[in-house]
This record gives sequence, C-alpha cells and structure tokens, in this order.
Amino acid sequence: MSTFSDVDAIDINDVDGFWSKPIEYRHAAFDALRARSALPFYPEPDFGGAPRGPGYYALTRMDDVLQVTRDANRFISGRGTGSVVDLPAEMMAEFGESIITMDGPRHGRLRRIVSRVFTPKMVNALMDNVSQVATEIVDEVIERGECDAVTDISAKLPLRVICDMMGIPRSQHEFVDEQTNLLLGLADPDFVAEHDDPLGVMFGASRALADLMHGLAEQRATNPTDDLISTLLNAEIEGEALTPTELASFFILLVSAGNETTRNAISWGIELLTRFPEQRAVWLSDIGGVTPTAVEEIVRWSSPVMCQRRTVAEDAEPVEIGGRRLGPGDKVLMFHWAANRDPRYFDDPARFDVLRDPNPHVGYGGPGPHFCLGAHLARLELTVIFRQILTRIPDIRVAGEPVRLKSSLVNGIKHLPVTFTPGGPDRGTHRAAT
Repeated sequence: MSTFSDVDAIDINDVDGFWSKPIEYRHAAFDALRARSALPFYPEPDFGGAPRGPGYYALTRMDDVLQVTRDANRFISGRGTGSVVDLPAEMMAEFGESIITMDGPRHGRLRRIVSRVFTPKMVNALMDNVSQVATEIVDEVIERGECDAVTDISAKLPLRVICDMMGIPRSQHEFVDEQTNLLLGLADPDFVAEHDDPLGVMFGASRALADLMHGLAEQRATNPTDDLISTLLNAEIEGEALTPTELASFFILLVSAGNETTRNAISWGIELLTRFPEQRAVWLSDIGGVTPTAVEEIVRWSSPVMCQRRTVAEDAEPVEIGGRRLGPGDKVLMFHWAANRDPRYFDDPARFDVLRDPNPHVGYGGPGPHFCLGAHLARLELTVIFRQILTRIPDIRVAGEPVRLKSSLVNGIKHLPVTFTPGGPDRGTHRAAT
C-alpha cells in the first residue's frame, strides 16, 4: 500500500496518471485525502475545449457525501452530475431533460412517473425474464471452459434485460452497447481516439440513442405493446406524461448508467471470487443465505460509479461542509468510491467480506431524491447471475489481469479472461433453480 508524504501532490484530475495507477494506489491516495482536516480543492480539468470553471471540492468522507445528497435543495443537479466541467448550453438544452439532471418539482414530477415501473413489486415481476437471460448467458459459455467474463457474461446480462424491457429488437442490442461505451469511455483510447473531440463523441452517441428511442416511440404510439416504452408513453401523474425528449433522455440514462454499473459490478464480483478464495468458500457454503450480503459487498467494493457532481444553488445560503464554507456556484465532486472505504462507517474497509452487515454503502448514490431508481433491478440482476455462476461454473477463475477502463467516472473492466471446468460440476443437472 502506498503512502503519501505530500497530499497536495495527489492529482485526481490526471486520467492518464492517477486513474491509470493500481487500484491500491488510488485507495491510499483517497485515504490520505480523507484524513485532511478540510476538503481538498482542485482546478477543473480540460475537457474537449469546454471553458474551465472555478474548480471544485473533492468529497471523500461519508459524512460529507451524505450531507450533500440529503440537501438536494442547496446542492443541485441541474448544472450537471457526470462531469465537473459545465457542458455546452446546446447539449444541456437537448439532453438536459434527464431525471438525473433535474431539481425540485420538475424532478419530483418525472421521478413519480418513471418510478412506477421500478417498484420492488414491478422489478420482481421481471424475475422470470432475468433468470432466462442469465441461464442463456451461462449456456453460451459453459462448454468452452474459458471466456472473457466481461464481453461474454457481465456485459450481456444488463444490456439484454434493459433492452428487452424497453422492447428494443435484439438486432439493435450491439448498437446500443457501442453507443453507451462511447458515452462512458470518453477518456479511453479504445473507444475515443486521441484526436477525436470528446464532447462531439458524447453528443453524437447521445443523439444516436435518442433517435433510436424517438423512432421506437413513434411506432408504439400507433401500435402499443406490453414493453416499457408503451408503458411510459401512457403513464400519467396528475394528467402529466413524459415528453418525447424526456423519454429519450430517460432511455439514455437507463442504458448507460443501468447497463454499465451492473456490468462492472458483475465483472469485479468475478474478479473478487478469485482474489479472495476464502470468501468464495463462505459464499458457496450457503449460496441462498449469503447472496444478499455478498451482492451489497460487491457493490461497495467496486463502487462502479465512482463520483458525481453537485453545485451549490445560486439562491442558497452559504453552508459549511468538511471544514470549508461553500457558497452559491461552488462545485463539489462526491467520491462514492472513497466514501465506501470510510473507516468511520466500515470495519476494516479494505477487507472483502461477503457477510458484511450492516453495509451502509453509497454504491447506488446517497439517501435523497436522486437515489438510484434502478437499485432494485441491479440487485435482482446481480443475485440471479451469481447464483447461476456459483451453481453452474463454481470454479471460475481469473486467468489474467483485468483490462481496466481508463476513466475517472466509471470503475470499469473492459476485458477479464477466466477459466472453469467445461460443462460445470454436473452436466446432467446444469440448470440451476433461481
């Protein structure tokens, strides 16, 4: 584990340096930042020629993250959440209809409409489809004895589930995957070339997904089906329904955040099974009983979405947070990844413990109006796929170093080679009950 004699030298803006170093180095850096008496302040990074703002405060302690998420009237989302740099006005105007970048009554209205399809009852009704998809995915690899756990397992499950929910044809799934990779891999040369404009790539991918959704919405308007597009088109709260732009923005959020977060939690979970064989043994000894806590620990450990931004509202009174006095226009970047290792909240936070309870992580965002709408679905997907993996290919092992996504936003894995016994432990009874 690295130590830091000069905390001020830690540069969390350096994607090529800091965010490409070993994860243990990152944890040591955030441990050092968390131990500071006051919030560290950073200048804003360069991002595709966007004008630089005044800088931001980095929140690494759980108490500070919780203070911000609970005070949504003061710490607003409408100025942006996924980038500390203010995006161009034209992009915010076209794609700023997303629930994640709304505040106040407008956010409440849209959330009430879309939350009707993400209640625990509604998500549980998806169990059969999620189980079928998970079974198909393991069916596709089980006889091979090796595969890329990302492209062959973890990337397929949330993508298929979400696209099936929305009624997107299988022929379009690869296209959706490609566009979401662009949105969340803007700093990674495998997705965006060095000479490309990241803002232009972001706009193009968003526009492509929005066009897809507009086209499907037009079809459902005249020929409704039982998919989520038709449901949302007809969902009303107090006489109000989603606009076409709001529907498209919700779709972009769902297939990017909902797809990538679950995908990377699955990938890291498979990696952790190899890194911590004693925890694998505990989990295998009681799959049904241990899975609920193991799933939460995977999300805490991996923290797939590592940070989110908030901005102090222009009409807000100044507030003290983490030893600093913040006023209107000040930006904060909440590092959920660091808060989920805060020793004030987690006993021995560096330990991966599939029985950890309680586990008050903020892997789905902190408490407040922006808590992840898809948390129930994510838990269901993780539960089902790991039951499939642990019962059908229980000796799955990582066979090489994870190829990590270059990003300061998503703790992603692009490739993860694994091996396992072909056919599983019992070829005659390979279909596990889920």
